Amino acid sequence: MDAPRDSTLQTVGILGGMSSESTVQYYRGIDAGINAERGGHTAGQVVIRSVNFADIEGFIADERWDDAGDYLADAAADLEAGGADFVVMATNTMHRVAPAIEDALSVPFVHIVDPTAEAIADAGLDTVGVLGTRPVMEGEFYESRFADHGIDVVVPDADRRQQVHDVIFDELTKGIVTDESRAAYIAAIEELVAAGAQGVVLGCTEIEMLVAQSDVPDTPLFDTTALHVADAVDRSLGVGASQ
Repeated sequence: MDAPRDSTLQTVGILGGMSSESTVQYYRGIDAGINAERGGHTAGQVVIRSVNFADIEGFIADERWDDAGDYLADAAADLEAGGADFVVMATNTMHRVAPAIEDALSVPFVHIVDPTAEAIADAGLDTVGVLGTRPVMEGEFYESRFADHGIDVVVPDADRRQQVHDVIFDELTKGIVTDESRAAYIAAIEELVAAGAQGVVLGCTEIEMLVAQSDVPDTPLFDTTALHVADAVDRSLGVGASQ
């Protein structure tokens, strides 16, 4: 049976397109999470603003972070104007410009690191490895957000970072998944554990396409996409999410 008509949901604003693969995961995950709680034909109330990934890729390649911040802040404002009660951005990398987005909004912006850090703390861990794009693995913006939660970060060596980055941009963002790349990521996880990581953050919203917990059963994986989506579901339902 569907939820009563007066059962309100907060509208989720998804800032997407970076890539479409991750945006689809957010949309489907939010719908599934809402339906699991409300049943029937209930689905999420969602507004999506999908940007041009080619523009984003150019900003990253040229390190034009101020331009990227302006571009994404304008897109986030479109979500608020469209009725979003809060905004999530379906990418890890572009959280480098989160402050610009937050400044453009009067509704909450839910940072992807925060629910991930809460899950890590709940697991009793204080040191994690990070896999993601080079800006995520090398950028102070990501490490410092975890540090705010009392969590230390380790990353792969330079050659492995480049390999992990290239798989994301050349394969995963295009929906390409290969056994060779999966093996490389599993090797990267094993190296992070050897370097002191108690668990590993999948710090790119497409990595869940490639690596699953069953691939590394002895190493806890923290899927930023799944954790971010779960937080968005809770906020929409008004149950248990921090505001």
